[in-house]
Amino acid sequence: MMLNKIKQQAKDMKRHTLTVYFAIKDPEMPWFTKLFAMLVVAYALSPIDLIPDFIPVIGYLDDLIIVPLGLALVIRLTPQHVINTAKLKADSAAEKPVNYYTGAVFILIWLLLFGYAIHFGFQFFGAK
Repeated sequence: MMLNKIKQQAKDMKRHTLTVYFAIKDPEMPWFTKLFAMLVVAYALSPIDLIPDFIPVIGYLDDLIIVPLGLALVIRLTPQHVINTAKLKADSAAEKPVNYYTGAVFILIWLLLFGYAIHFGFQFFGAK
C-alpha cells in the first residue's frame, strides 16, 4: 500500500514538473512567474543543495520539500488558462511510450566513456 502511494506521488511530481515546463514555454506566462519557475527547475536539477545529499535522511529533505513547494507556488501564480493548456500538453507527453532501446544505448555509451576514463587514468597515473 505504501509503495503504491509513493509511486503515485512520483507520477504526480512528474506531471507537475512537465506542466511547469510547458507553462514556461507559453508566451502568456508572466515574466516574474517564468523567472521563478526557471529558478525552481534549476534548483531541482542543480547538484548544489541547501543540505548536501550525502547527509543521511535529511540530505534529501530539501528536495522533498522545497521542490514540490516551488512547483505548487509556480502553478498557483500562473494564469489558469496557461496551466490548463500546459496540463494538457503534460498529460499528452506523459502518455508517450518509453523507448528502452534508446535508454540502453545511452547507458552503454556512458559505460564505455567511464571505462575509457578509467583506462586513461591508469595509463596516465599508473606506475612508470
